[in-house]
Amino acid sequence: MQKPILILGACGQIGTELTFELRSKFGGENVIASDIREGGENLMQAGPFELLDATNYEAIEDVIMHYEIEEVYLMAAMLSATAEKFPMRAWNLNMNSLFNVLNLAKEGKIGKIFWPSSIAVFGPNTPKENTPQNTVMEPSTVYGISKQAGERWCEYYFKKFGVDVRSVRYPGLISWKTMPGGGTTDYAVEIYHAAIESGRYTCFLEKNTKLPMMFMDDAVKATISLMESPSEKLGTRSSYNLGSMSFCPEELAKSIQKHIPEFEISYKPDFRQQIADTWPKSIDDSLARQDWNWSPEFDLDKTTSSMLENLKKG
Repeated sequence: MQKPILILGACGQIGTELTFELRSKFGGENVIASDIREGGENLMQAGPFELLDATNYEAIEDVIMHYEIEEVYLMAAMLSATAEKFPMRAWNLNMNSLFNVLNLAKEGKIGKIFWPSSIAVFGPNTPKENTPQNTVMEPSTVYGISKQAGERWCEYYFKKFGVDVRSVRYPGLISWKTMPGGGTTDYAVEIYHAAIESGRYTCFLEKNTKLPMMFMDDAVKATISLMESPSEKLGTRSSYNLGSMSFCPEELAKSIQKHIPEFEISYKPDFRQQIADTWPKSIDDSLARQDWNWSPEFDLDKTTSSMLENLKKG
């Protein structure tokens, strides 16, 4: 019998789609969505929802005890571009929410945690091509610093207290269902909307800025697959590298032009360019493939086809 799952940050870009997928898999009543604000009508009607501040320990504890929660997916976070504008708020949300669920697991009130890290943990001195699982990490953004610190705390709680916490380093994520939430890779979602709505897009990154990306279906699949893997198979408790495809804005524009030949792109880099310049260009995820059989399904052209097809329906 499936024990209840709690998703913190269920209304965000990843949280929304993860919530729908988990409810489809385990039943709406077994997946409790929560966020600091209400989500869309479909999410609100598909199962239980709790208004919940992820930085409020007592409130989370109350929900966990009420529903007898076994697993928590902590998806609440302030992303890279937004975090640069509000550093202290970002640190508070990203770190205190993690401590809350780690401590609840340490006390035996929940059995398993998923917490997302990011390619933002890497920095300007990290090898850019095929970035290894274990390498130099000197993040230069508030978001990256909080994720690197979070990885260390996850591993510490696993080794010191036996907390079953699991994590992946997400690359940039692309989805047609939800708009992005203030990240440096947001252009890769905005560009598809612009291609359909106006036929042109002004990109905030330079045309040759290559970054690791992933279609949201693959990201959700990877998340659930990791959580379902036997604990003894998982050799990494900080966070797994997770790879899929890598491309630059110019390559993405050419992929769109296969469907919309008249599409035009121009470039006007802003402060996000400096963030992107510190991140990897491609990821070595061989440990994830080895430990829990990770394998992506979507490449760039398959992603473009799915994005344009679904947005046109929208």
